[in-house]
Amino acid sequence: MPLDRRSLSERLAAFPRLGLASLPTPLEPMPRLTAHLGGPRLWVKREDATGLGFGGNKLRKLDYVLHEAVSRGADTVVSGGVVQSNSQRQVAAVAAKLGLACHLVVYHGRLAPPTSEYETSGNALLNRLFGAELHDVPWTGDRNVAIRALFSDLEAKGGRPYFVPYGVSDALGAVGYATTIAEIESQAAQSGFTPAAIVHCTGSAGTQAGLVVGAALALPGTRIVGIDIDAEPERVRADVVAFAKEASGLLDIPFDEAGVEVVAGHAGPAYGVPHDATIEAIRLAGRLEALALDPVYSGKGLAGLIALIRERRWREDEDVVFLHTGGAPALFAYQRALGI
Repeated sequence: MPLDRRSLSERLAAFPRLGLASLPTPLEPMPRLTAHLGGPRLWVKREDATGLGFGGNKLRKLDYVLHEAVSRGADTVVSGGVVQSNSQRQVAAVAAKLGLACHLVVYHGRLAPPTSEYETSGNALLNRLFGAELHDVPWTGDRNVAIRALFSDLEAKGGRPYFVPYGVSDALGAVGYATTIAEIESQAAQSGFTPAAIVHCTGSAGTQAGLVVGAALALPGTRIVGIDIDAEPERVRADVVAFAKEASGLLDIPFDEAGVEVVAGHAGPAYGVPHDATIEAIRLAGRLEALALDPVYSGKGLAGLIALIRERRWREDEDVVFLHTGGAPALFAYQRALGI
């Protein structure tokens, strides 16, 4: 059998997308944060700059996942998340742009509201602004069972719903997120470096799965380091492996489970609860690089990266990319808890 020499970009081109995300997102140096931490050379991949609905990493996945919904003639998008879910906000924004109805399962009880404005501000406000219909459901630990139940109910009533999993995390979402690696490969080469690592927050696992699969082909010397923000590192890693295996099959890229690294110990007391390291990371990003990180995802991701740098994980002359997944609207729902 002839060797398949197609590049990552060529493989991804076989999958249609809507084109709603503003891509490529910038890859920018962070010289002031680098100097503050004493190296390595830090860069930020600005996934907060994908555009629609305040941006974020889920838009890249939704470009592919909702293309499938439109091609199937769906009239409704069904998804879910916690009250301040960045994923829900991006699903609602894309549905509004496409003229689709949007029904969102809103899980309550996964964390105690940290502020009085948590239930109404930030992403929760934007969900309503974008016209989503919200369905309050108690958190049971199963991310998708209530979303599937709502999907079935809408279908039984004669609708044509399309199921979008929690976090837009499935095999097709991971394929969509592999496009990030194709961009970083090109942008880093233009800037004259190859990343030693790409560090990001990981929870619902689809983002990391896409990064792992893409890097296996396009950046084989780059380590993909996921910082667990769910306080469930074993579950997160298992989900990354499962999605990556499926996405690798779709892209015809060999998959090695040994390449999946999920770093525990930086999630704070629980999911959605910022701790001192989270607040320090948010303050440093804001004051040194004018970046707005959220306290649930990107703030904890940077806190993990800072801890690894202080442990001397990388040399000063190496280059490390931090993936900014977005989520700035959640800052307004956490203002009092952050003390900023």
